[in-house]
Amino acid sequence: MYAQMVDTGTKRLKTLEEMSPEERDFQEKIDAETKIEAKNWMPEGYRKTLIRQISQHAHSEIVGMLPEGNWVTRAPTLKRKLQLMAKIQDEAGHGLYLYSAMETLGADRDEEIQKLHDGKAKYSSIFNYPTLNWADMGAVGWLVDGAAIVNQVVLQRTSYGPYSRAMVRICKEESFHQRQGYQILLDMMREGTQEQKDMVQDAINRLWWPALMMFGPHDDESPNSQQSMVWKIKRKSNDELRQMFIDQTVPQLEFLGCTAPDPDLKWNEETGHYDFGEINWKEFYDVLKGNGPCNRERIGTRRKAIDEGAWVRDAAVAYAAKKQQRDAA
Repeated sequence: MYAQMVDTGTKRLKTLEEMSPEERDFQEKIDAETKIEAKNWMPEGYRKTLIRQISQHAHSEIVGMLPEGNWVTRAPTLKRKLQLMAKIQDEAGHGLYLYSAMETLGADRDEEIQKLHDGKAKYSSIFNYPTLNWADMGAVGWLVDGAAIVNQVVLQRTSYGPYSRAMVRICKEESFHQRQGYQILLDMMREGTQEQKDMVQDAINRLWWPALMMFGPHDDESPNSQQSMVWKIKRKSNDELRQMFIDQTVPQLEFLGCTAPDPDLKWNEETGHYDFGEINWKEFYDVLKGNGPCNRERIGTRRKAIDEGAWVRDAAVAYAAKKQQRDAA
């Protein structure tokens, strides 16, 4: 059994015998599937790992509204417009749930958002790609939210209580988003013109590989994966989650009558899983470094929203202060 990372040259993990009494008690709670709550003692590494992960998750929900917001005024029908607006509103709510969960760990929301704007905090690389046509709204819902669900269903069992509970509601709403996106594509493939069917295939071609990148690098290249598994922040590895997503998505892809842009994608009778080609990890890391097609646009839009909304926040603080003075009088 292990708990806390030791900063030796080998990055070895402590055994139970090497832990302090507090560390041992903490790990035993983890192993017994007892949720860790905000007021419980926890290793500083556990706290920092959660703040980093939850803040990145929250940032992704908020930035993820932007590619979809691009299509609110151009949705093909009133029904589609209302559905898209409801989805965007859900994503905003997810961000707020997650920022609140992060704050239970002692993090400051404003500071974490500032890190995002300064390029010091990350969010999901998928949101740095453009949405070029209406079929992208279906592909984002089906592929992007579908990948998020695979990640997030497992997070309902994460060891930190506030994060785990936030994920329960988020997963219910994300499941709706995934079905909504798939229905958009299905309608276009069943009832659309050849041009519309070509739009669906084009959207899948552009978003397939970025969706697979959402699960992160291979486990042996992920610096935080092993420790997060020991602390049960994560329950499955990046590669396991990616394989789960591919296995459940390919039959849906075939039902649509579309193909993936991967000549190596095929069913493996021996393993009972789909084999697939190697991901372009250079592209993944380039996007993470801020060099994706829409990185600057996304962060610029978020900075503008914060700046232009400052008067609302200032007014709310001033009102709260005056109310407190009146109540104290």
